[in-house]
This record gives sequence, C-alpha cells and structure tokens, in this order.
Amino acid sequence: MELILLRLVVAVANGRVMLEAWWHDPADYNWLARALDSHAAVRWTKVAVGMGGAVLAGIAILVLSSESGPPSRVGQALDWLVVAFALFWALRWWLGPWPSRTESLTLFAAADLAITVACWQESDRVYGALGLVLLVVTGGYLAVMHNAKVLAVHAAWTMVSVLALTTRMVAVGGDPMVGLAIVLISVAAGVVLLPSMQFCYWVLRQDAVTDQLTALLNRRGLELNLSTLRQSGRSVPACAIAIDLDRFKDINDRFGHAMGDMVLSRTAKRLRRAVGSRLLLARMGGEEFVIFGPLDTLTARSVAELVRQAVAEPDDVVAAAGLDPESVVVTASVGVAVFDGIGDSPTPAYLLARADTAMYQAKQLGGNLVVVDDLVGSSTA
Repeated sequence: MELILLRLVVAVANGRVMLEAWWHDPADYNWLARALDSHAAVRWTKVAVGMGGAVLAGIAILVLSSESGPPSRVGQALDWLVVAFALFWALRWWLGPWPSRTESLTLFAAADLAITVACWQESDRVYGALGLVLLVVTGGYLAVMHNAKVLAVHAAWTMVSVLALTTRMVAVGGDPMVGLAIVLISVAAGVVLLPSMQFCYWVLRQDAVTDQLTALLNRRGLELNLSTLRQSGRSVPACAIAIDLDRFKDINDRFGHAMGDMVLSRTAKRLRRAVGSRLLLARMGGEEFVIFGPLDTLTARSVAELVRQAVAEPDDVVAAAGLDPESVVVTASVGVAVFDGIGDSPTPAYLLARADTAMYQAKQLGGNLVVVDDLVGSSTA
C-alpha cells in the first residue's frame, strides 16, 4: 500500500512539473510558421485557414438573407462589417506571406470578436448561441500555433460569450435546459478538449526537441530556442560555450557503450548543476554539448571554468559500476565565443561556430582546457 501511495505521489509531482512547464512554454510561433511554410505538402494550411474566412463570410451572408437575420439596421451593418472582415481574412491568408506572431494574434482576436458580434445580432437566440461553436475553430489554430496562455485567454472569451448569449436566450423565454446544454458543450470543447489537445501536442514536441539519454535539448531543440534571439534587434552580450569530452571513444572501446552512456548522462547532470536553468544547454550529438546565454566575457570565462572542473570531478558512476575511478578519467575541452554587445549582433550560428573552433584549439593543446574567443566589437557574420 505504501508503495502504491509513493508511486501516486511521484506521478502527481511529475504531472505538476509537466503542467507548469507547459504553461510557461513560450511556443516558438516563428519557428513553427517557418517549418510549416518550408514543406510544400503542408503549405495548404494557409489555404485552409483562409478558407475559414470565406466560410464565415458565406454564413453571414446567408443569415442576412434569412428571416432570422439581424432585425435592426445597426445589426445588419455590423453583419456586413463581419462579411468584409471575413473576406479580407481570406485574401490575407491566400495572397500574403505567413503572418508574424503579432499579426496572427491580432487576426484571431479580431476573428473571435467578429464571431461573437455576428452571433449576438441573430434574432433567433438559440441559433445565435449555437453559432459560437465557430470559436472552437479559431481555438484549434491557437492550440497548435500559440502557447497555453493565449489559449486560456481564448477559452475565457469563449465562456464569456457563451454565457452572455445563453443568458439572453433564456431571458426571452428560451429553454434553460437547452442553454445549459450549450454551455456544457462549450466547456467540453473550448475548456477541456482544446487545452488537452495542446498539452498532448506540447508533450510530443518536447520529445522531438529533447535528447532522450540526457534529457537536455537536442540539436533541433537548441535551434528552436535560438530562433527568436535576434527578433528584438537589440545588441546585448551573448556567449556560446562548446564542450567536447576528451578521448571519449577510448571509454566506449574499453568499457562498452553502456558505460559511455552512463558517463554522458552524468556529464549532463553536472553541466546542468554548473550552469543553472537560465542558460540554454544542449547535447549536439555524441560527446558534444553546447551552452548559450547572455554572458559577458568575465562571466563566460568563469562559467566555462566551472564546467571544465565539473566534468573532471572524480567519477562516481565508475565507482558505482565496481571499477577503479582512476581507470576512467573524464575531462573536457571547452571553447568559448563571447560577443560583448557592442556593434551588430552576430548570429547564434556564428557564435556557435567560433566556440566550436575555440574548443578544437583546446583539444589540440591537450584537452582539459578552456580557450576563449572574445568577439569585441564584432559585426554580424
């Protein structure tokens, strides 16, 4: 019984950690938009999103032509504005480039508002309340392209709209049970289904960008996180640290790949402990690791030296395996490239390349060494 309770506590704790990570994940819209636009097979996504505007325009025109349409001229004018916006939406997605994150959020905020306004104008109150199901469509896009906080705002707007329209429906003699059913449907779709879908997608994305052995970012994960660093256009200090374990092949050859994996896992834990959580830390493949963050030259030197010392500490993994710790010596060659924030910012890829070059210099000098390449006043390469 105690074991079952312990497993339950661990599961709850792990679930809480995952939910917090999902909530705080920024969801790199720019990277995802570029990824979708780079594959010809999925470029139809823009066409499909634009088609949503054409469908909304068609629905609004049909409603304007029916007896249950807006009874007042003000309502009719608002519906025609919705039609105009929906047609603009369709043309924007079909003819323009993929929108920026800010434009995407603006367009979908306007779409949510347009849907609610159009439904509010309906003389048939039940139809108006049911029409809010269209908010699930916009929510589906937000669940994939944006983060949990954006989706939470959309869910709140959905519930406010549904409660307002169903309350108005019941107030004029509508069936309260129908109103309750509409509210429950909206909760199931907008508050339960869409966030659950986004969470599952986030878990799959995390698996795609995380190295399974070390739980660090993999190469794709590092690129995903670095892709937004140049969006602000500000010149700030930046540092890349490249780490390569010395003579790691000898460990695999002498003791097998299982021991090599244990050493890599241990190294990842020590690196994380040495640099904390504010710096990006990734395993690039094999025995190569990378650290990236906003560090000046002095701080970068200090962090690099901490990293070198952490890797070279006596190997408790080896001792636990029943081997002489002195028989497996693990050290690292560390290369550092630092931009001091003066002049045009170099690209992350350029910094990483310079750090890699410095790391190979450290390796040629015998390893277990830090070499720093200070890009003072460097220009973008």
